[in-house]
Amino acid sequence: MHPTLLLTQELIARQSITPEDAGCQQRLIEHLEPLGFVCEWHPHGRVSNLWARWGSSSPLLVFAGHTDVVPTGPLDQWHSPPFTPTIRDGKLYGRGAADMKTSIAAFAVAAKQALESKKPLKGSIALLITSDEEGSAVDGTVKVVSTLKARGEIPDFCIVGEPSCANQLGDTLKNGRRGSLSGKLIIQGVQGHIAYPDLAKNPIHLIAPALTELVNTVWDQGPNPYFPPTSWQISNIHAGTGANNVIPAELAIDFNFRFSTESTPEGLQARFEDLLKRHKLNYSVEWNLSGMPFLTPKGRLSEVLAKAIFDHTGLAPQLSTTGGTSDGRFIAQICPQVIEFGPPNASIHKINEHIELACIEPLTNIYRTVILDLLTQ
Repeated sequence: MHPTLLLTQELIARQSITPEDAGCQQRLIEHLEPLGFVCEWHPHGRVSNLWARWGSSSPLLVFAGHTDVVPTGPLDQWHSPPFTPTIRDGKLYGRGAADMKTSIAAFAVAAKQALESKKPLKGSIALLITSDEEGSAVDGTVKVVSTLKARGEIPDFCIVGEPSCANQLGDTLKNGRRGSLSGKLIIQGVQGHIAYPDLAKNPIHLIAPALTELVNTVWDQGPNPYFPPTSWQISNIHAGTGANNVIPAELAIDFNFRFSTESTPEGLQARFEDLLKRHKLNYSVEWNLSGMPFLTPKGRLSEVLAKAIFDHTGLAPQLSTTGGTSDGRFIAQICPQVIEFGPPNASIHKINEHIELACIEPLTNIYRTVILDLLTQ
């Protein structure tokens, strides 16, 4: 078996449901320390974080990932136990197979192969691994990034091993992600009997014109070739007492902006609230910024990675910023070039999560080639 497959199976067998690491990072240390990596624990609360670095010179290439996985869902719907790595029909099944224990194993094996290649490396390799990506993401990568920034340990390049590909390994690189700004809006009315609307104020009716305008607002459509326009979406809406003869006193709406680098949180908040004030609504709103957008334009890292992908898969990857947030948003605060690349994402977070066996060796080869191309020139 390929060494990446063997290590992936070991990692899948550890039940690291977020924020637990379940010994995955210790297994990585056992792999990395004999290669000369200096491994540091950065625990915060229940979260385990690992910073492992080989070398002390620049440039610094970081591989970033997470050992935590989402819950399994109904066990009886899995065709094999989610934490028993199972090979079936040319696929490796198990929770974390695609998101993202295979990528982590491929990082580690690629580093070993690069160091054993006898080619003199000019620079450093590091792994930044957390168990807090699938959870609240407050005690994981963001904390390690803060520590690195404080001591001036700044990466030049970072590959995040998130499952980035759409249909087959190599078809997509994520060179950025949109930001996420959520809010809870409360519209105040006056409760009353539904037969006497003149004695009440219905918040559902009051919000209707503003809601139409919010849905139809074009928040940005700047000349950015990487991002789609900013999107405003309602996720939940609730009003009423349960009785069909009572006008409710208030209406609650949960909403979210997914925004590009063409907008700022402050600008979106101001435009949103200005619209509500213009409609003379009695409202309150609580804001939660869970992620800023980041973007890595075409450059050295994307060029080297695209060439390695073509060499090992024959595909020319597309640059994309689709999907939700990732820990790349934290690393981009200190690293000028952050790219996400990993296996296909069709089965992530699903029952019977899996990865094609045919992806595992090429993924490792791509990571190894990137190390050698960036650090031997």
